[in-house]
Amino acid sequence: MHDAYEPVPILEKLPLQIDCLATWDDWLLVGTKPGHLLLYRIKKDAGTNRFEVTLEKSNKNFSKKIQQVSVSLPSFVSENNIHVHDLLTFQQITVVSKARGATLFACDLQQSSSGEARLRMCVAVKRKILLYYWKDREFHELQGDFAAPDIPKSMAWCENSICVGFKRDYYLIRMDGRGSVKELFPTGKQLEPLVAPLADGKVAVGQDDLTVVLNEEGVCTQKCALNWTDIPVAMEHQPPYIIAVLPRYVEIRTLEPRLLVQSVELQRPRFITSAGSNVVYVASNHFVWRLVPISIASQIRQLLQDKQFELALQLAKMKDDSDADKRQQIHHIQNLFAFNLFCQKRFDDSMQVFAKLGTDPTHVIGLYPDLLPSDYCKQLHYPNPLPVMSGAELEKAHLALIDYLTQKRSHLVKQLNDSDPFTTSPLMEGTPTIKSRKKLLQIIDTTLLKCYLHVRPSDLLGMCFSPARHFLWLYSH
Repeated sequence: MHDAYEPVPILEKLPLQIDCLATWDDWLLVGTKPGHLLLYRIKKDAGTNRFEVTLEKSNKNFSKKIQQVSVSLPSFVSENNIHVHDLLTFQQITVVSKARGATLFACDLQQSSSGEARLRMCVAVKRKILLYYWKDREFHELQGDFAAPDIPKSMAWCENSICVGFKRDYYLIRMDGRGSVKELFPTGKQLEPLVAPLADGKVAVGQDDLTVVLNEEGVCTQKCALNWTDIPVAMEHQPPYIIAVLPRYVEIRTLEPRLLVQSVELQRPRFITSAGSNVVYVASNHFVWRLVPISIASQIRQLLQDKQFELALQLAKMKDDSDADKRQQIHHIQNLFAFNLFCQKRFDDSMQVFAKLGTDPTHVIGLYPDLLPSDYCKQLHYPNPLPVMSGAELEKAHLALIDYLTQKRSHLVKQLNDSDPFTTSPLMEGTPTIKSRKKLLQIIDTTLLKCYLHVRPSDLLGMCFSPARHFLWLYSH
């Protein structure tokens, strides 16, 4: 495991019990059990993980507890009805009168290619699901109501579907004009459904301590479910991480690869909310924490030490660096990944990665014993000691190298008369590379001959009569 987030206290010992929260840019909206709506401005101190927290507004005019709050274009507050308020002034914009008796809602904010925002909302009223879209400061009916088999307890948009969790089962409702309903699977022993939207338009659906990812067709898109150490009560997606609130702590995992990244101990967490990337709040009944991301550079260093190359690559692609620096780091991590595959004796997989990277073939050949002159081998550097190979294992490694070098040779022969400059990339920065196509082709041919002598001596006879092959004993002198 490595540290992806640091918890920083935002609100401590709030006298009002927190029942829900939402965030947008520098704003944190807190709904409380007595019916107070609190708006905080959260400003980060430059260069530190400290925050200036200011209570900007407080609205005490709600007669009942605030069950749910969401911030999209305006602010939405559920008090057995859907109230729409201006975020900064708390002035009421409209009330969705038909949604009286609402117990749950879910919003879906989409950005078109032209930058235009489109907001949809589904509302649960007893055993019905109502659908709306936002236009001209009002909610308008999107299409007819849907009859639900039970009272919805959790729901989220999934592209043009809505995934709904009831007391015992999950269903998928398609926005296809007919309202097609697909029964998915039971909620599990806990009977508490959990549906959370993901950043790529899919949904994470909980079944006790397991979470599966579904697309808009209700099809599972992951080979294996995420397995949490306890039953999640809330969840947020912050690619590449998925963050779950468990009864005693917050757990951070990745979907691909499936890794437990971090466990953050907090005092009875219950709620989680996020706004875009890197803004995540977790709350208990009377405390709010912000999960501040550890710098990507620090995370990558930790991951490389732990040989978690796939996750390191995902983070490297997210770095706010110049394109050239980003490409260089990604290339370096991929070389480390290929080298690690070789050390794990996954020779075919390793050669495939090296082939895609354009790594200098002599650096790949140098992974093997007795294929390059000792003087040249002394110039080569590798991240760790090379694995010891013998017998059938060495033969398997040579076969993978033969396939790799044959592919490289074919590519070089086609370019032999090109006038363009020739370059290959080093496996490790600072290691010299071969600058001549002709010289590299000679080295590859010699190495192939040595490999065939190890594993396929019967094939040599055919090669001797092949005009396409010119094996040169480069190092005999």
